Amino acid sequence: MSSQPPPLTQPTSSSTSPDMYTTSSAFFEALFSAGVSHVFVNLGSDHPSIIEAMVRGKNDPASFPRIITCPNEMVAMSMADGYARLTGQPQAVIVHVDVGTQGLGAAVHNSSAGRAPVLVFAGISPITIEGELRGSRTEYIHWIQDVPDQKQIVGQYCRYAAELKTGVNVKQMVNRALQFARSQPQGPVYLCGSREVMEMEIPKYELNQAHWKPVELGALSKGAVQEMAGALAGAKKPLVVTGYAGRNHAIPQALVELANTVKGLRVLDTGGSDMCFPADHPGWLGLRFGNDQSVAEADVILVLDCDVPWIPTQIKPNKEARIFHVDVDPLKQVMPVFYLEAEARYRADPLTAVEQLTEKLKTDQELKKQLEGEAREKRWKELVAQHKQKLEEIAERAAPLENGEYGTGHLCRRLRTLCPEDTVWAIEAVTNTLFVHDNLQPTLPGSWINCGGGGLGWSGGGALGIKLATEVEAKTKGGKGKFVVQIVGDGTFLFSVPGSVYWISKRYGIPVLTIVLNNKGWNAPRRSLLLVHPDGLGSKASNEDINIEFNPSPDYAGIAKAAAGGDLFAARIDNTADLDRVLKEAIAAVEGGQSAVVDCKVAMGS
Repeated sequence: MSSQPPPLTQPTSSSTSPDMYTTSSAFFEALFSAGVSHVFVNLGSDHPSIIEAMVRGKNDPASFPRIITCPNEMVAMSMADGYARLTGQPQAVIVHVDVGTQGLGAAVHNSSAGRAPVLVFAGISPITIEGELRGSRTEYIHWIQDVPDQKQIVGQYCRYAAELKTGVNVKQMVNRALQFARSQPQGPVYLCGSREVMEMEIPKYELNQAHWKPVELGALSKGAVQEMAGALAGAKKPLVVTGYAGRNHAIPQALVELANTVKGLRVLDTGGSDMCFPADHPGWLGLRFGNDQSVAEADVILVLDCDVPWIPTQIKPNKEARIFHVDVDPLKQVMPVFYLEAEARYRADPLTAVEQLTEKLKTDQELKKQLEGEAREKRWKELVAQHKQKLEEIAERAAPLENGEYGTGHLCRRLRTLCPEDTVWAIEAVTNTLFVHDNLQPTLPGSWINCGGGGLGWSGGGALGIKLATEVEAKTKGGKGKFVVQIVGDGTFLFSVPGSVYWISKRYGIPVLTIVLNNKGWNAPRRSLLLVHPDGLGSKASNEDINIEFNPSPDYAGIAKAAAGGDLFAARIDNTADLDRVLKEAIAAVEGGQSAVVDCKVAMGS
């Protein structure tokens, strides 16, 4: 028996036959045909055929995804995430074997919790050693990076994870993955394949994309509509609690129509992931993370596409309240522990459900009678007065301090005034999020996008992805992309890998305004500590003692400027007197095509 390896069953270079191409070429073709316009890449030794396909794709850019180089995997995934969240169109990320997959880190969690459709592809170490196939092992690292089951690194966060085992069905595998990514609840999917599989020569072929649409959610049953509409019509203090519904940009107006029909209905956002209900409507209660008195006061609650409507240890509904749960995923199948004491729950499209309820309330004569009369008009007037008072109290709390310092609230009020009206806000303000939302008071669909998950560092790449998406959309209409502002805590700014973020911003001309909320450290751990040990030792200790203080404070704007090769507007604002002047300069810089980072020293608690 010969000790020599068998002869190559694949040529050492790609076929020149016009009817053949590699799995990698078919992979990119499948992505583009499915609507993936951008691929955010961090390449490695597993990608020779991927690189060959990308070079070949440059010859026909009109039918090939745009490639964006990302020096960090977290940033790559966050860019794809931000782009996908704003547009609803899935985007793709390519990373390097197991280590690149691990490098995605918290970004996969964010995409999953934030319901962003992103396809991730990673190579795996070659599966042959002695040159049996093209792509066989050629480097030392191929042994070191060979792991038992690479997809399990991120599998529990993904809607679908699989290995490509042959090239002949690569397009079917890509489209199957994207079906999962685009079906509700949307989220990340993961594919991996060896160099040999990606190098494989296959006959060119096409799929009918009409056969690969996502699963479509249905409507509420007639009985469900009747029951919920009747409950809302008869309620004295009806409440809608939502979180993700605004991802569909038609939802805010649909909820406005429902609130105008059921006078007295209020809407509470407990997810903060999207703009679900406009702040200029009297029914607006703003954003509160699972803890608002309206939950305890309501006699009928409609939980609409929301993961955490309330936190039972902080607030609970009245025991007599009627609770209905309408969601794309009412069982929360990826959460081991979740339950609501709802009398009924329905898997349905949120927009369709809201429209059904509104239509029923408007056309059913018995229900219409309940919604008319002096009592209803009185509730509406009370709601208007309460809303006015709420806005006045927010403004009062946001006033700058007498010593010249200012808080997050005042800063955001000035940003709202100075930035363009259709600005898109990419928010990762953690403990300052409520102050940000209260004072930005978003009203336009798609104008507020929060991280949605707990993996700090999303907003750096997320803001770039959002800005890129607005530029692409505007280009098709002959216009200019929207102004994008990232508002981020100082600790979270460091998590966002600014060295990569601002290099990408400069390299690809993606200007954003970054506002760093500098309160000298991570304050979220202190809040968590006090919720469990309000009188414990830590409650009396300093931030330095509990290891959450940033002292000395980093030069956040300087870090970004260095990453951009010096071509970035960098500033710091310590007092109210300089606020408007510096913000105007930063906004002008971004409108001129240069990114800006403004380090804002904010006072605590306002």
